[in-house]
Amino acid sequence: QVQLVESGGGLVQAGGSLRLSCAASGIIFSPSVMVWYRQAPGKQRELVARITSGGRTDYAVSVKDRFTISRDNAKNTVYLQMNSLKSEDTAVYYCNEDPPVRLRGYDYWGQGTQVTVSS
Repeated sequence: QVQLVESGGGLVQAGGSLRLSCAASGIIFSPSVMVWYRQAPGKQRELVARITSGGRTDYAVSVKDRFTISRDNAKNTVYLQMNSLKSEDTAVYYCNEDPPVRLRGYDYWGQGTQVTVSS
């Protein structure tokens, strides 16, 4: 059974930091490209950061130099360290494979974790 369980979100003041975690099960984690996405109210889901099995990383321009994605293959977990948070980072954050996990013909998504940045 596939599960992607995101955690670590919360309410933080602008300029603060949070570390998100995503525990994956039911997928072959080590060779997978893992991605953090986010979705703000009224907006489409957007890619935030990506990490390959070998550790190569890519970031959205809006978060580059502030966010860091990492992974621990032994724990089937991917992380997102978020520093210098801004109000525009407020969103629900999701992790997934790239491309997203498919279940019964649909993209599977976990419950996400809410990040709220107060200005």
